[in-house]
Amino acid sequence: MSEYVTPAGPLRAIVGALVAGGVRDVVICPGSRSTPLALALYAEQALRHWIHLDERAGAFFALGAARATGRPVAVLATSGTASVEFAPAVAEARYGRVPLLLLTADRPPELHGIGAPQTIDQVELYGRHAKWYAGLPVPDEADDAAVEARSTVERALSVATSAPAGPVQLNMPFREPLLPVGSLGGDEPGTPRPEPLDPVLVPGEVIEQVMRAARRSARPLLVSGPLDRPGFAAALGRLATALDAPVVADALANVRAGGAPGHVVGNHEALLRLERFGTTHRPDLVIRFGATPTSRVLGEWLDGLEAPTMLVDDGAGWDRPLRPGRELVMADPVAFAEMAAEAVQGQSSADPGWRAGWIEADRAAATALDAWFERLDEPFEGAVARVLPDALPADALVVVGNSMPVRDLDAFLPTTPTPLRFMGNRGANGIDGLLSTTFGAGAGLAQPVVGIVGDLSFLHDLTALAAGVRLGLDATLVLVDNDGGGIFSFLPQAREKRPDLGLPGDFEALFGTPHGLDLGPLVRALGAQHAVLGLGDLPAALEAAFSRPGVDVLHLRTERSRNVALHQAAFAAVAAALGEDR
Repeated sequence: MSEYVTPAGPLRAIVGALVAGGVRDVVICPGSRSTPLALALYAEQALRHWIHLDERAGAFFALGAARATGRPVAVLATSGTASVEFAPAVAEARYGRVPLLLLTADRPPELHGIGAPQTIDQVELYGRHAKWYAGLPVPDEADDAAVEARSTVERALSVATSAPAGPVQLNMPFREPLLPVGSLGGDEPGTPRPEPLDPVLVPGEVIEQVMRAARRSARPLLVSGPLDRPGFAAALGRLATALDAPVVADALANVRAGGAPGHVVGNHEALLRLERFGTTHRPDLVIRFGATPTSRVLGEWLDGLEAPTMLVDDGAGWDRPLRPGRELVMADPVAFAEMAAEAVQGQSSADPGWRAGWIEADRAAATALDAWFERLDEPFEGAVARVLPDALPADALVVVGNSMPVRDLDAFLPTTPTPLRFMGNRGANGIDGLLSTTFGAGAGLAQPVVGIVGDLSFLHDLTALAAGVRLGLDATLVLVDNDGGGIFSFLPQAREKRPDLGLPGDFEALFGTPHGLDLGPLVRALGAQHAVLGLGDLPAALEAAFSRPGVDVLHLRTERSRNVALHQAAFAAVAAALGEDR
């Protein structure tokens, strides 16, 4: 074999294609085999570079930035298990529809299968969790090498951003010497990538079907699960007005805060726990948007309906079972809502008391919950969601953790005219990488961000806290600390007595999992600011945190043993207000 050099031309082509394709943020994780591409990326001034020591955290950081901006974000790792660390974020990106470009450096073919260090099989490393995979050849000086590299990256970006968006892996082998020969400057701009495939437009026959259904429907209902799409709240509001329909909105639908006034039902979790309400408020037409609702109560109620249901989705709606009466409408949700609103305008047959009944019940529930929270004299996890609209500035970005935080947000976030944006990793619903996602979201938008996480999620992603401080980011984390896995206290594991299974005697060891740590010293040791919250302290603490730069951790300690009872008491207050036993 003749002496090899790593040419700069294909590297410039890769970076030029990334920039031309809309990439503005790139996460670089340290390593040796990735040296050629790391140097090329770092030399490109059109990119913001985020250096991460931990590949798992770095991938979730990239996911947060991509989710917040809607633009593809690239993340680079060296060969071996470093690239495997991307896997949790890849799964979330696939199911959460986030455009990630995974750049995995690899050993050249001659080093595979001979026991070379840091060498594993990286071909299609993420399996079906990646939308697409491509392996580039070892860079060489052939005339078409740069053309092939550029074309592959352009295709990767088109696949990653086309509906439904998702992660793509580009595996790139590099041969020593790893320092490239030639200029790495941005003299290879590439060509603008093709626009992503258009979301499915709304066929005329579908609009006609909506009009026919609307003319017949006396009790239309709009439902939105988690959905973060510019323009959706306004479009849904217009459709709700045209149909004169109530809107049952998940907290992550980004409709409850600042969208569809007079139509949004924010307290559905409490209302649908009431048997009589759920029975007497059955719709005869349902139009659903977004992902699976956070609320199990809402999901089970919807599954039990016999009303015709339209599921509006722009790419992956087949993940829901289509039973008789359920029809999948392959369409962009914003376009569908806008076109349907225009087509239905003035032709709704809705019962005048239908929407009013929902809104009246929602207001009664809100009044009852406000009074119950006012009387509360002990820390309660649900109180965080209740005070957010009054504690945050307009257009604030809130990243909500899984397990209890997102469920409490859905149950207790009131409807409000204050526009707020909510995000969560609800693709795979994991608790890993939540701090990293929060920091990435704030970095991608170059604005402060609020993250709400539980203590186990916090500990799971502790290296992210060090990264946020080291990168000089502004972020405020609300740490809800109940010393363990609070969500399990709501599940049968905590209630049923099964001597044959060892329950409930082993509940704490297996499910409660108390960590017993004082998290304040850990936070301060990693360079973040720490404050312990008392009852009612959160609004002032958030205001103070926003006024200073850096990472703040606002620490709310709660009691797991009381959490279930307090949730039950809150819902009981709504039941009493509506004159119904739970």
